[in-house]
Amino acid sequence: MNFSVSVKNSLISEIDAMSNTPELFCNNPNKDFTRLRKISFKDMLMFPIVMEGGTLRHELYKYFDYDSKTLSNSAYCQQRNKIKVDTFKTLFHRFNNHYAPKPYKGKYQLMAADGCTFSFTRNPADTDAYYGPDGKSTKGFNQVHTVALYDLESERYVDAIIQPIRKKNEFRALSELIDAYAIRNTSPLTPIFLADRGFFAYNVFAHAIENNAYFLIRIKDQNMKRLTGCEVLTDLLDNDITRILSRSKNKKKHKHPESENSYRYICKAVRFDYLSPEDIYDEYIVNLRVLRFKITEDSYENIVTNLPRNEFSSEDIKQLYHRRWGIETSFCKLKHVIGTGNFHSKKREYITQEIWARLILYNFCSIITQHAAIKKCKRKYEYQVNFTVAFNACHYYIRQHTGEKPPNIESLIAQNILPIRPNRNYARQDRFQIPVSFTYRFS
Repeated sequence: MNFSVSVKNSLISEIDAMSNTPELFCNNPNKDFTRLRKISFKDMLMFPIVMEGGTLRHELYKYFDYDSKTLSNSAYCQQRNKIKVDTFKTLFHRFNNHYAPKPYKGKYQLMAADGCTFSFTRNPADTDAYYGPDGKSTKGFNQVHTVALYDLESERYVDAIIQPIRKKNEFRALSELIDAYAIRNTSPLTPIFLADRGFFAYNVFAHAIENNAYFLIRIKDQNMKRLTGCEVLTDLLDNDITRILSRSKNKKKHKHPESENSYRYICKAVRFDYLSPEDIYDEYIVNLRVLRFKITEDSYENIVTNLPRNEFSSEDIKQLYHRRWGIETSFCKLKHVIGTGNFHSKKREYITQEIWARLILYNFCSIITQHAAIKKCKRKYEYQVNFTVAFNACHYYIRQHTGEKPPNIESLIAQNILPIRPNRNYARQDRFQIPVSFTYRFS
């Protein structure tokens, strides 16, 4: 059996298992999906995963082979309304459990965290996700913000939290993702969470430490100055520091007066889950390693971490942070190759379902692509898979559901490769992008 066939069978087996107990995933378990309909619960799970960018009518016809008895758009929306919002999240985790993560240095799991925003059809009634008219749009637009965990070695998504844009909170999202991973994780690997400067928060550090995990987070110069207590940052830095967090400014009540310079005040408005709200004089001690290194002639990066010095040198940490860019390229594939922005919904609940469905599709394609072998030859460069071609081939394969002969996915992937040119870099281009409505996809 080809590996691609086994991956598809793994996904189908989980969909079948969930289809055997649809009452667990329905809003009205005693009523929903109890009668025979034109579209089954199994098809309701599979269809959003394989949808492309066409109109809903066109996608339904393609899925049901242009059968004249294909259900109407309205009937499909009625069926979709019966499914709980977190159903596709459950399928995502069940499918992921079939494949163990790839280790880094034999005992770590590298997981990058970052956020990505998706625009969808304008709906002023959804106040949590709506932005009114401004310089970008004359009518306003709606957005959701997705904070995701991405396994850099296995090149697939591990978890995500989807927030309406008005309630975007990356600090809280990453803290919750770290806690959820600790509960769900069955791997012996120790996680290392890598994040950009938007995730710098003592609460994030504490959640990683309390869950026996490591973190590596980039921080701004002004945050580095506050953290270290230095008015001027030196060119190079690699120091261990201890900070005592407290919600009290009363120095007489501090438990460690000999380390007064190590205290940092956490006001009541700032969330910190490990200081008792009842005891204002409670304290939390955190041990950190702070680094500053040069990346170009006139620019520096600041890193805060708890990685052990005896295993990770400053150069190792520099390379680790560089690896974080993998989640940025994954978002590019998720949006433009997988087509996550091609929503077929108006309600935010359905948008959430479609995002989870696209994350499943991304992992399905990535698992197969990672397994494809590239023939070694004497060439100037090493080669990698052309992910656009590979993902399109995997997408075509997963759409097959009526007994068609599967294509040789592994051969297709191996035929389409690109050279790896190390140390290439391009200036980031700031593009002014106007949010648009996607109502044509609902017809």
